[in-house]
Amino acid sequence: MQKSNLFIIFLSLTILLIFIWRNIMANEQKDLIHMTLKDGLVVIETLPEVAPKHVSQIKQLILQKKYDGVVFHRVIDGFMAQTGDVEFGNSSNESFNISRAGTGGSDLPDIPAEFSDVNHGRGVVSMARAQPPDSANSQFFICFNDCSFLDGQYSVWGKVIKGMEFVDNITRGEPPSDPDKIIKMEIVE
Repeated sequence: MQKSNLFIIFLSLTILLIFIWRNIMANEQKDLIHMTLKDGLVVIETLPEVAPKHVSQIKQLILQKKYDGVVFHRVIDGFMAQTGDVEFGNSSNESFNISRAGTGGSDLPDIPAEFSDVNHGRGVVSMARAQPPDSANSQFFICFNDCSFLDGQYSVWGKVIKGMEFVDNITRGEPPSDPDKIIKMEIVE
């Protein structure tokens, strides 16, 4: 009787330690992204355990400074703010064209869908795409409110953990007449 009790205690502790270790390792792999907007700093926590390919591509584009100067070209009140067109939406480039913003992407290949059951709640950051599921590239959106009708259809790759009030202040429009832009995006390790 005592051996079986000790075995159960040992087994329980082993399982508990595995879960604790797994959570520690998952948290160590997450990066924070600082996105500077006109009103302040937005902090996004990446979710590599949910969408590793999307997180990797976003990080690569940030390291190449592709998002600096990119406008929010589609901002719908109560829904989301979309940005990330590094081809036509970068207000610092010669190719900037607000009427074409939202139709371009990066030089990198499109990313295979990494749909999940993560809820598209307030502050969730998810990839924009065309109709084909594997067409996400550089564009993303931040949810203003619950958008759970998008769950399982778009690849969630991050969550705003600080500064959502600055996202709330982004100028609305499709496109806005004077769009807000990402001043700077950087990875904080």
